[in-house]
Amino acid sequence: MHNRIAIFRAEHGLSRRQLAEVVDVNPQTIGYLERGDYKPSLELALKVAAVFDVPVELIFSLTPFEAIGTTLRRTGIDQ
Repeated sequence: MHNRIAIFRAEHGLSRRQLAEVVDVNPQTIGYLERGDYKPSLELALKVAAVFDVPVELIFSLTPFEAIGTTLRRTGIDQ
């Protein structure tokens, strides 16, 4: 499973510890998730998505996410 947790955390200025406290897990769990060493339960995935107020599929995916730069070039946003 692939995820963008680190990107969303950075955008919102949250540390791993802060996110862990909000979703009620150990900070190590957030690190495991970000590295792909651990797959979240459905409940945890939904909690993480709720923190950032986005659909769960914007954070988690079964296939690799396209690089952000590639997405911006493809959509013409970087022009």
